[in-house]
Amino acid sequence: MTINRPVRGQYPPKKTGPNINHEIKSMKVRLVDENGEMCGVIATSVAIERAENIGLDLVEISPNAEPPVCKILNYGKFKFEQQKKASEAKKRQKIVELKEVKIRPTTEEHDYQVKLKNARKFLTAGNKVKFSMRFRGREMAHQQVGMAVMLRLKKDVADISVVDREPKMEGRQMLMIVSSDISNA
Repeated sequence: MTINRPVRGQYPPKKTGPNINHEIKSMKVRLVDENGEMCGVIATSVAIERAENIGLDLVEISPNAEPPVCKILNYGKFKFEQQKKASEAKKRQKIVELKEVKIRPTTEEHDYQVKLKNARKFLTAGNKVKFSMRFRGREMAHQQVGMAVMLRLKKDVADISVVDREPKMEGRQMLMIVSSDISNA
């Protein structure tokens, strides 16, 4: 005797989106007709029949309401508009990244200017910048030198940024986080 089991990956895809027509499990629904007019609470079977007579679908708009709110509409068109709205929202959202600029307490002037230029470029692009400074060996005894460099960085980017986190020692590292100032941009 053999047992027929589905091959891996052959399960039907899980349904996403609202219930339509015969997928609606409630016995009664609050119906909104194709013109957007409230028809009141009626039996689900009557609402489905009414939608089929017009050639449209009964779509569950608000499933958590008591009774659920259903609307008569073209489901294909509804689904297309939902996808369009989602893609528009995705286009408009800006993902803010945290960029890191590593610097040393003994960084020379030219290297400092290059790192500052990169930080300003990241900030004008709308990203956050994390300045990290690692202390090695005897440099730990001269943390004030590192703090002076961090305060200079803070002052140099102050016109296009706001400080989210002040310079602070964490073990052998000093960290400072700044984000772009939207009001000045």
